This record gives sequence, structure tokens and C-alpha cells, in this order.
Amino acid sequence: MNNKIVYDLFYMFQERGFTTLRFNFRGVGRSQGDFDHGQGELSDAAAALDWVQTLASRRSWMLGCWFSFGAWIGMQLLMRRPEIEGFMSIAPQPNIYDFSFLAPCPASGLIIHGEEDRVSPPDDVQGLVDKLKTQRGILITQNTMPEANHFFTEHQEELIEECGYLSR
Repeated sequence: MNNKIVYDLFYMFQERGFTTLRFNFRGVGRSQGDFDHGQGELSDAAAALDWVQTLASRRSWMLGCWFSFGAWIGMQLLMRRPEIEGFMSIAPQPNIYDFSFLAPCPASGLIIHGEEDRVSPPDDVQGLVDKLKTQRGILITQNTMPEANHFFTEHQEELIEECGYLSR
């Protein structure tokens, strides 16, 4: 929740009038509980979305920008919540986490990753993107940021701008 990219995205979306929330999954920072390998964290994300929806009357977008693991959780929530109409998945890690549940993917969205990402190799992300693009009725926009690593070091402003441009 205190990662610079998450922080900057939070404020960028807030400035654009979105209802926003940053939170840590269980066991991270001062959050209670222990890491649950995805099951409990999915429950955390669902509870967070439920709470945000009590504040907002607008449609829901799920932003999976918690780098790899959070993107995986966000995409699982997308599959379970039909009110989510789109997504931004930043630095997903299909080389570590199984994204096969996205068949079919129920919403269009954006996948952003770094060309120099050694944590989540671009070829693995490309495989995920290619699989999603074969599905009818959705549009998958991909942005492979040149020279960017997994944490978008020295490319954070460019990442924020790209997300802001596509959120209009």
C-alpha cells in the first residue's frame, strides 16, 4: 500500500474523481493475519471492493497494481464479480501464478509490464496477453514499457501517465 506506484496511482485516480482505496493484504505491513497463498487475500480484495461500493454509485474497475501477486488476486476477483467492467493489471506474473481461470475473461482491460522485467519475463506475459486476445467480446490493450523493470524504476511517471490516459 505504501509502494510509490500504488501511492501515485491512488492519488491520480482520486484526482480524476474515482472512489479509491489502498490496502495491504493480510500479513503485510500492519495488517492482521498471515499470508494465505491467495485464498485469504482474495477474500480481502472482495471485502475491500464491497466497502468501496458502499461509497460509490459508479461502475467498478479493479486495479491490480500490487505487482504480480496483486494482479493475480485482482483478476480472480474480476471473474467472481460481474459488476467489474474493466481492469488494469500491472506487472502480472503468469510465470509464477496460474491465470488459466481467465477462460473466458469477462471484461476488457489493460496489461502493462516492463520490457526488462526479470521477475515476470515479457515472453510469459506475452503468452497471457495472446491467450486473452483470442477471446471474443473483449479488448485487451497491452503496453510493454521499453527499458522498464518489474518495479518500473525510472519509469514510474510514464506508468502513471499511461494509466491516467487510459482511465479517461
